[in-house]
Amino acid sequence: MIVCPNCNHQNPEGAVQCEACYTPLPATTNCSNCGATVQTDANFCGQCGFNLRTNTPLPGVEETSMPSFVEFVGAATPGNSSSASQSDLFTTNSLGPESNELGNSVPDVAPLSGSLGKELLPPPLASDFPVPSPVVSSDSHTRLQQQTAKLLHLRTDTPLELPPQLSLIHIGKWNDRIPPDIDVSGFPDSEIVSRIHADIRVEGDAFYIEDVGSSNGTYINNMLIPLGNRHRLRSGDRISLGKGDRVTFLFQIS
Repeated sequence: MIVCPNCNHQNPEGAVQCEACYTPLPATTNCSNCGATVQTDANFCGQCGFNLRTNTPLPGVEETSMPSFVEFVGAATPGNSSSASQSDLFTTNSLGPESNELGNSVPDVAPLSGSLGKELLPPPLASDFPVPSPVVSSDSHTRLQQQTAKLLHLRTDTPLELPPQLSLIHIGKWNDRIPPDIDVSGFPDSEIVSRIHADIRVEGDAFYIEDVGSSNGTYINNMLIPLGNRHRLRSGDRISLGKGDRVTFLFQIS
């Protein structure tokens, strides 16, 4: 079914405009994860939350490499006769300090002072070394805040909290066949409500309501839910059990 964005009318698959208000309907496709009907320009599935754009490649990350440092060996250790002194490391050839074998002049080279090579390299910076990643304990995890949903009876201003541990919540009046999780037999005009009237299904963070064959129907914002269809509830929706808006609840999420 395709829900009209203007009047929330349930339209059959393949419809291009709303049957009730003739508003053009958005183009739809199926979610590759759960098969639900979604708009073609949607980024996420409204039923299961699947990312519909996962095939889009992420921007590449430029790899960087750390510079390598070379530490030169210092001056010869005392007592080692085979090691040359610092001044012997830079000498001229046999032709003299001012010429080489080809006769070209060679500039004089002054010997280094201190430990050899220690003055050639700048001191390393803190940014030259990789920063270790913080260690995350396996016990730490993100906790999602659990939603609390309830039905507020408008005539008596009585709140009825939906059982958080149930994924299928029965609404009606007491009976031996399917006892209701939300019993409305004590509210005014409850005689128009069937003993097995409607169900609320919880799927993740979404709530859906459907009529299960009641005598007087289930209405959302004064619109009848066809038998076999369901409506995704949003905070502020008016749920009427039966005709005439006599047993009406306000759906709230906190």
